[in-house]
Amino acid sequence: MPQKRYIVALSCEERETLESLTTTGKTSVYKLNHARILLKADINQEGGGWRDQDISDALDISVSTIERVRQRFVAQSLEAALGRQTPSRTKPRLLDGEQEAHLIALACAETPEGQGKWSVRLLADQLVELGYVESISHETVRQTPEKNELKPWLQECWVIPPKSNGEFVYYMEDVLSVYTRPYDPRYPVVCFDETSKQLVLETQVPLPPQPGQPKRYDYEYERNGVCNLFMISEPLAGWRHVEVTERRTKQDYAKQMKYLVDVRYPDAEWITIVHDQLNIHDPSALYETFAPQEAKRILDKLEIHYTPKHGSWLNMAEIELSVLARQCLDRRIPDQDTLKREIAAWEERRNDQSRTIDWQFTTEDARIKLKRLYPSILS
Repeated sequence: MPQKRYIVALSCEERETLESLTTTGKTSVYKLNHARILLKADINQEGGGWRDQDISDALDISVSTIERVRQRFVAQSLEAALGRQTPSRTKPRLLDGEQEAHLIALACAETPEGQGKWSVRLLADQLVELGYVESISHETVRQTPEKNELKPWLQECWVIPPKSNGEFVYYMEDVLSVYTRPYDPRYPVVCFDETSKQLVLETQVPLPPQPGQPKRYDYEYERNGVCNLFMISEPLAGWRHVEVTERRTKQDYAKQMKYLVDVRYPDAEWITIVHDQLNIHDPSALYETFAPQEAKRILDKLEIHYTPKHGSWLNMAEIELSVLARQCLDRRIPDQDTLKREIAAWEERRNDQSRTIDWQFTTEDARIKLKRLYPSILS
C-alpha cells in the first residue's frame, strides 16, 4: 500500500478545537464532516491515524474527499481544511470591447446568403472568417448576446408602420380624437374587429389533471374546420359581443352593422364605428347585401372611422380579442356549437363585471413618441 503523502498531525489545541466543533453541532454539515475526518486521520491519537478507507466506511464520505481535506490541512491551514473549496470564478476575458462591438453589429446585420437566421455557431464562424478573432468557441459567443439582451436566432412577425407618412398620421389622429369623446349612450363609440378559430376534434380522451401533473392531451388531433369571430366592443360602457359565423364576407360584415343599428342601439342618434381597412369593411357591402333603401337607412346611423394601414393596434377591439384568446380560446374546441357556448359564457361573465378599457394614448403622446411617422415640413 503506498505511503500517504499528506500526514495529519494535530496539535493539542487543534484537536480541542475540532472536538468542540463536533460536540456542539452548531455548524454546517460539510464543516462537521471535515472536522471528523481530521480527528480520525490524526496520527497523534492513541493507535495512530485511521486509514482513508476506514474513515470513508465510518463516515460515509468518499475517499477522494478525505484526501482533499488532508491535503488542504497540510498544504494550507486548519481553516482551509474545514472550509468548502470553491473553484475560482475568475475567467480571462476572451472578447475585448472592440471584439464585442463587432459581435453585436454582426448579430444585428443580415445573415450570410443561404442562411435563414443567425445561430451562435454561425456567429462564431463569421467572427473568425472576418478576422475579428483568431479562434472562438460558440459558448463564448452565446454569453455576449445574452449579456446585451440580443437574440439574433429568434424572429418575430411585426406590423411596422411607415415613416413620414401623412396618410398614417391622418387616420391615427382621427381615431385618437374619437377616443377622447365622453361616454354618451345616445352616441356610442364601438370598436369592431374579427379573428378566426381552428376547431379541433380529439382522437383520444384527454387525461384530467392530478396533483403534480397537468391535464394531458394526445399529440394527435383531427381538424374540424375554421370559424370566424366578429368582436364588437363598446369600451366606455364595458360591453362586448362576439358573433360566431361560418365565413368572413362583406355580407357577414353588413349583417353586423344592421345588428348594431336595429338590435343593440335602436335608440341611438348615431353609432361611431372604429375598425381597420380590411377589404370587407366597406360601406358598399351594405348595398351588396340589402335593398338600397335599407342600406341607406343603416348607413345614416353609422359614423365610420378607420385605423391606419399597419396601425390596427389603434383598434381597442384587438384588446378584447386578446383577452378572449387568453381566457377562453387557448385550448382545443371541437365544434361550432361548443365554441358558441363557451364564448357566450365568457361574454356574459365579462359583461356582468363591466370590464372597461382605460385607453391612455393621446394625440399629444403620438406627436412625441411617434414623431418619426410625421412628415417633415420645410418652411
